[in-house]
This record gives sequence, structure tokens and C-alpha cells, in this order.
Amino acid sequence: MDETQDPHEDEGRPRRGRLSRRKKIAILTTLLSVLLCGGLAAAGFGLQNRYEKQVQRADILEPPAGPPEEQKQQEQEQEKREKRWEDGPLNLLLLGSDSRSGEPDQASVSGQRSDTIMLLHLNAARNQATIVSVPRDSYVHVPQGGANWSGGMNKLNAAFAFGGPALAAKTMTRLIGVPLDGVIVADFSAVRQMIDAVGGVRVCLPYDVVMLGSQGGWAKGCHQLDGNEANELMRQRYGVPGGDFGRIHDQQLVIKALVEKITKDKVAFNPVRFDRLLTTAAKALVVDRELDIRKLAMALRHIRPDAVEFVTAPHTRTATIESVGSVVILDEAKTGSLFAAIRDDTLKQWVADNPQPPPSY
Repeated sequence: MDETQDPHEDEGRPRRGRLSRRKKIAILTTLLSVLLCGGLAAAGFGLQNRYEKQVQRADILEPPAGPPEEQKQQEQEQEKREKRWEDGPLNLLLLGSDSRSGEPDQASVSGQRSDTIMLLHLNAARNQATIVSVPRDSYVHVPQGGANWSGGMNKLNAAFAFGGPALAAKTMTRLIGVPLDGVIVADFSAVRQMIDAVGGVRVCLPYDVVMLGSQGGWAKGCHQLDGNEANELMRQRYGVPGGDFGRIHDQQLVIKALVEKITKDKVAFNPVRFDRLLTTAAKALVVDRELDIRKLAMALRHIRPDAVEFVTAPHTRTATIESVGSVVILDEAKTGSLFAAIRDDTLKQWVADNPQPPPSY
């Protein structure tokens, strides 16, 4: 396959059985909010085991055993990863996929897409979380993987299409220059029930959002949104400033609002609402086989809403690449310093030194 071929060049055509981009985005942001609230930790270890059984697992970070030298390298990487879980910073890749509802283990199948790509960074002190959004159309090097991809430059989300979450993780590891400690894939949708389970969210917009083709939308200011309305907000790409970057910002606003709502309303202490929320979340997840849900819950248990920060990988411009289409050109210098801050566990300082105002018209 030509290295510039876009696996999504027919993106506008309807696909039977596939999730809409709206649902993919909403699933991931909602699940991330539950994780950041330390939901599984609050549930207690007994309930953790219950919900963990409903989570699908796939070989993502740990591929099937190969030659002895590769096995040894994998064992060494696993030892380093276990040490980071004890006392080091953690980096987890969060992907929103379009796998078909009801089909098992879709995380291992190539040909899907990932329209939402985030990195969750937890500092070594476990009191700060930073969510780094990376535009799905970022023009990056995608390593060899899958049956039809020999490696080369392409859109970031092409990695998922060519080789599933394993190639997406490999691509992100190469891009950032730091090993991943876990991968979480949002697999299928029940997002409306999840948001409605907490009574909706209050989202404050710094700009007007226009729903093209209708009379709807949201004016600048704060709005109480139910599940359907939150979905509609997060799917808007053309009625927000900055296009995809405005949509990324709206995703971040919903995450922040939901984290605050779950914490403020003490949803974890309402057995019925909390069970509904966690059951729906667990069924929507696919994680790498080695990810310990209990360790993740414990790592997140002390992080409060005001300790969660958001950043988007800086870019310089958009461009059109033959056979690939419109791509985002990342700012090499600024993105390089961002990734260095991830490696050095100094993201809080980087965010303070590099404020990112919301997109504007």
C-alpha cells in the first residue's frame, strides 16, 4: 500500500453497524471522567473484581511471544513498567474506536478508526493528572504494522486502521518517546445512560456553538446538558471555532464538567446510580491484557477535579497531502518540549509556561 494512502478517504460514506463519531467521542470522555473520579477505588476491591470481569482484554502492549531475544526484551519492559506503577509517573493511551457493538474483542481487529486520541499522564506523586489531546489528523510516522502497512508518514488515526490499538500504541510511543503503561479503548456506546445517570452535566462554553443545518446550538456561557445534548455538543466540528481543535476543547470541557459533577454529587456513595454508571463503563472498555484495574484505581484515588489539567499538542498549520487529504502539522519545537515534559514528569510546569487559550472564530 502506498504510504500516503488514507484508510479513511471514503469517510463520508455511511457504514452499517459502525458507531458514529459522536458516540465514539462521548464514550471515551465519559469513561475517562469515571476513571478520574477514582470510581473503581471508591467502589471497594470486591466491586472492582465484579466490574473488572466485564471489561474485555486484548494483546496490545504485550504481543504474543516471539523469538527468545524478543521475549527477553518484553520481560525487561514489563519489569520497568511494574516499577513505574510503584513509584514513577504513568502514561496511559486512551482511544475512542468505532468497533461494532456486540462483536467481541474488536480491539484486535484492524480497519477500525480512532477519532479521539488522548494521553493520560499521572505524576509520580499521584496528585496531578494531565490529559494531552493529540489531533487525530496529525501527520506523523506510523511504524510498520498490520497486513497492509509497511511504515511511513500518515495521519495518526491511520495507525488504528492499519494495525488496531497495538499499532496505535506503537505509533504514540515513537511519537512521544516514552513507554506506555496501559491502553484503554472505548469499545461501544451507552453514553447517554452514563451521563444521565449523574443527572446531566453543566458545561461552560467560552464561545458560541452553532449546529449547522438546524436552528439549534449553544450561546457562550454555562448550560445544563443531558446525555443527548452532551453528545450533540461533542460531535460539533464545523460550528465551533478551530474545527477539530474546537471539538477537542469541547471534549475537555465535558470531561471537566462530568468529573466535577460526579465528585460534587458524591455519586460513588449512591449505590444504585454508581452501579449503573460503573456497569455501563466496564462493558464499554477494552484494555491491554496486562493492565491491572485495581492498581489503576488506586493510582487515581487521590486526584481531585482541580488537579486535572488539559492540553492539546501544539500545531503550526493544516496542509493537504496527496492521497492522504487534510492533515495537521504539529509544531516541532513546542510539541517536542511538551513530550519532553511528559518524559521528565514536569507537565504541570509546562502547562503553566504554555497557556492555551480556547479556539476563537
